Amino acid sequence: MGTRTEVVVIGGGYAGVMAANRMRQRDDVTVTVVNPRGVFVPRLRLHQFVGGTHDAAVDYQEVLAEGVDLVVDNATRIDVAGRTVTLADRGSVGYDYLIYAVGSLSGSPRVPGAAEFAYPVATWEAARRLRSVLLDTPMTAMVTVVGGGPVGVETAAELAEQGRSVRLVCGAVVGPYLHPSARRTARTYLTKLGVEVIEGPATSVTAVRSGTVELGDGRTLASQVTIWAAGFGVPDLADRSGLRTDAVGRLLTDETLTSIDSDRIVAAGDASAPSDLPFRMSAYIAGCLGAHAADTVLARIAGKRPAPINLAFQAMCFSFGRGAGIFQLLHKDDTAKRLYFTGFLGRKLKEFSCAASVKHLMTEAHKPGSHHWPTDGEHRPALLRARNENVTTAGV
Repeated sequence: MGTRTEVVVIGGGYAGVMAANRMRQRDDVTVTVVNPRGVFVPRLRLHQFVGGTHDAAVDYQEVLAEGVDLVVDNATRIDVAGRTVTLADRGSVGYDYLIYAVGSLSGSPRVPGAAEFAYPVATWEAARRLRSVLLDTPMTAMVTVVGGGPVGVETAAELAEQGRSVRLVCGAVVGPYLHPSARRTARTYLTKLGVEVIEGPATSVTAVRSGTVELGDGRTLASQVTIWAAGFGVPDLADRSGLRTDAVGRLLTDETLTSIDSDRIVAAGDASAPSDLPFRMSAYIAGCLGAHAADTVLARIAGKRPAPINLAFQAMCFSFGRGAGIFQLLHKDDTAKRLYFTGFLGRKLKEFSCAASVKHLMTEAHKPGSHHWPTDGEHRPALLRARNENVTTAGV
């Protein structure tokens, strides 16, 4: 492929854009991003897109570094031996190194009827479809949101603030990553917005029908529109290409984020599973993993040994419509601290985080190599040791 190193990034989300921008530290590298849509989608805004308060789209010219080539197409297969990526419409593209950053999508719910009668919200296409459905649905019609995590909570709050009748079915608890006292605050905010919160071990949705949802405790509830915000999945590109994946399809890598099948393939973001111990899916983590994936490729190009991922957690946040939020501080092991911020300050911090997730990409585009993140160095190595000890013990 000549004297230039060809790097192909599959996926134009937080991880892919960060990785592509960071690769521009070398002038002898050509970077191509393959993405199925021509705009960058800040997924932290999808609940606002559904509610009509944000368009959830940013021109790639604003977030991609100058010199990065964007190919709007779907990658259908990776030929590991031939180092090529087959595209749906434009033939194929060759690579010296491949950064696998395909992201995540709505999980395939195993609940009967969910695939037929519930609307996912995890991708821009799904959110656009749901938004269209809601525009044709009376404001008084009952909307049931399934899932007590950030996507479910924020979608329910956004729609309730508009005056819609909204029910949130959590299955377990509201905001499982939040501190217990922060969860109580979350319930208070949802209740003030008029959201009916259903939580508890027997309240999981067991079936979705046209116009109803069924719960594990035997109840059947009316639901004109059911929104599925429980769980995520990943595209099956790695599996279809013969690369080894974890149980849900994330690409298996070592701690440098290098595929265990090829040192020419490095993974980042939601679709990566380093040491079969994947990080929690989030925009913040995806961006950090994207930066580290680029650092791994840059090290290999320079003939150096790549470093293992070293990443600490800081915070997570929820918005409750446009008026309130919760900004939960975290320990480095991703567990909640007792400290969190609520109300107007919580909302401002949440908005700052959403804006910063895009700003980091823009900054990296103008100054490749500038993105930094807090490190841990203790928690993840301990997890790996414990896992290895358990495997050894189980094998005895």
